[in-house]
Amino acid sequence: MESRNVLLIFNQHIMYKPIIYRIAKDFNVIFNVLEAKILPKQEGRLILQLSGEKQDLDACITYLKDEEVVVDILADKIQRDEDRCVHCGACTAVCRTDALVINRETMMVEFHPDRCVACGLCKLACPVKAMSGISIDVDSEELNMVV
Repeated sequence: MESRNVLLIFNQHIMYKPIIYRIAKDFNVIFNVLEAKILPKQEGRLILQLSGEKQDLDACITYLKDEEVVVDILADKIQRDEDRCVHCGACTAVCRTDALVINRETMMVEFHPDRCVACGLCKLACPVKAMSGISIDVDSEELNMVV
């Protein structure tokens, strides 16, 4: 089983279709809503963690795109510069998904991009600017150009 964090953008003409219901019902994919921003009669944005077998996840993502949902995989949006990182742990205090955690045995900060939802809080917290990339909250204008 694998999981992917995805940003889904629903425009107004598909916003009220039962698309999310079909994910669970038809694709054998478990989803967890990590964040939701709904502007009634305008646009809906969901960050979901999708879990399941690779072929089921691929079929689910294909279905979403066929339904005109904009799908953006979030794992590669934020990167860490290993040479800059001093492992101070400031980023771990703000990371709400445990994508950045301190390994208590080595006291080094570990980065798990597959858990990242690209919120950008780590970029703001890092005193040496070791975290970079496009974040959905901090760099929303840049993300809109990418999506």
